[in-house]
Formats: sequence, structure tokens, C-alpha cells
Amino acid sequence: MTEDKNTASGDPAIPGDPTDQYWLPPKPKRDRSLLFAGGAVAVALLIGAVFTFFGSSGLFRDDDGSEVSIATTEATQDYWPIFVRKAKDKGVTIKTVSFADGNQVNPALAQRQVDLNLFQHLQFLADYNTSTNSDLTPVGSTYIVPLAVYSKKVTSIEAIPVGGQVAIPNDATNQARALLVLQSAKLVELRGGGTIKSTPADVLPSSRVRVVPVAAQQTVTSLPSVDAAVINNNFAQDAGLDPKTAIYQDDPNSRAAEPYINIIVSRSADKGKPEFQKVVEAFHAPEVTAALISQSKDTAVIVTRPADELATILNRLEDELR
Repeated sequence: MTEDKNTASGDPAIPGDPTDQYWLPPKPKRDRSLLFAGGAVAVALLIGAVFTFFGSSGLFRDDDGSEVSIATTEATQDYWPIFVRKAKDKGVTIKTVSFADGNQVNPALAQRQVDLNLFQHLQFLADYNTSTNSDLTPVGSTYIVPLAVYSKKVTSIEAIPVGGQVAIPNDATNQARALLVLQSAKLVELRGGGTIKSTPADVLPSSRVRVVPVAAQQTVTSLPSVDAAVINNNFAQDAGLDPKTAIYQDDPNSRAAEPYINIIVSRSADKGKPEFQKVVEAFHAPEVTAALISQSKDTAVIVTRPADELATILNRLEDELR
């Protein structure tokens, strides 16, 4: 057999003598480009299989597959970073989605843009569900803040004169609650005993005072011109009012206050997800609740009602609103 030679064209010469009885045709050369392409496909398929198997189980994810997005208007509050950290300790990574307008938060959840929301009380959720035919549901409770009455003219609720004026927020949710607070303080009497739908039109002539509906943010500025005002806690804090100077507030542990328990909310179909329960547990970590109470100047009351009890309250409220 002779050594292979290259032809002038650069192609390999056919080795050996074709007349030799032992001569065999040369073995065809493999196309290296095809080998390379086939190898690349095999690698891609292997990588895809690895991520399909391991990625879905979370083995290659920092959050162990338990990232939960939460829409909120409260992300700037002191307790929130602690809450996020405590959730992480439980294996849940919270992705915070902040909203400035609370009216956009429930639609974001209903449209599956987020997994949970944390910003509202049961009454607010009941109103949303009934007005939009939605079925968002609470997975856990957080806290409740009493609604208080302030005055720059008197130092006790009994000192408000007959025929006096009391400012209340004019938005539907806070207005009804304010009227119920004034009724519990024996300042007004409401038609039918009052409900979560009560309005100033339901204040009976036999009432001791007259109510003056104003925008919620104006309840503070109205204080010099009225005998008292029912002021939401956030506006009271913004105005620097000391909650200890309030002359009256509703009982956060009463049945009448149940509609105003703040909650963590999910879509009904997702309520049983175990990571959601971990989020609720993280919220109730002692460090989280301590920060919340401190920021609220000791006005917030932590609530630990089971999800099924919260759902029962929600259903009752929705029935009243229908």
C-alpha cells in the first residue's frame, strides 16, 4: 500500500492500487459540520431536560420556587422590610408591587398580575366583590385600627353640646363606619339601627348632634370649625394628632368592628397554597407586629382570625351589600 498523496487541487488521492486483490475503497469521511450540529442539538436537549426537571422543582432557583408577588399601598411602612425578611426565613421570596391608588390593587389581583394583596379591610373587599362580581378571598388577618373622634373644643364625648356639629368622612366605606361610631357614642340614632350602608340620610331627627360630611382628608382641617370630627388614623398621624387625645373610638374587639379587620387577600382558587400561609405567619412574627404597632403610635391592634372565620364575615358583608 502506498502513502496517501495530495492532488494539485488539494483533494486527497485515492490510496493504494485498485488492481490489487486486497484493495478496498477508502472509508468515507464524516462531515464534521454535521457532527458539530448534532452535538449542539444533543446538548440543547440535555439542558432543556435539566431545566424542565430541576427548574420546576426549584433546585436551581434562589427562592426555592416560592416567590409570591404582593400588591400593596403599605410598602413604605416600617414593618414591610422586616415582613419581607421574615418571609424569606420561611422560604418565601416576596416580590413587592406598590400602588399609590388603592382602587387599582384588587383589579391587579383579579387579573392575575400578582398573587396576593395586602392593603384593605373586609368591608372594602366586600364592596369590590359585590360591585365587580369577583370572588377574592382573605387568607389571613393582619390588624385593625380603631376609628377615633377628635376635638379642639371639648375634652370628652359627653361635653359635645346638643345640636353640635361633628364632621365625618364622606366616602361610602368610612362614612358608614363613622356613623356607627357616633351611634355607639350615643351622639346619633340611625334608621334601622345602622348598617354598613348607612348614610347621613339615615340619621334620625332625635339625634343629639348634626353630622357634616367632608372629604376624609378635610376632617382634620375642619376641627377648628366643628365641635368634633371622626378622623381616619392615617390622616390623624399625618396631621400630628396624638391618638391619646382622642375623646372616643370604637372597640376593635367588637362584632361591629369586624368589617374593618385588615386582611391578606388571594384569588379564591389559589387560597390553599401553602406559601400563602407562610406569608401570613411571617406577618405575625413578633418583630413585624412590634414595628407595625410602633409606627401606628400604639393604635393598631393585631388580629389573628382564621381564614374561614374571615370568609364568614366577608360573606355576611357581601349579603348586606347586595
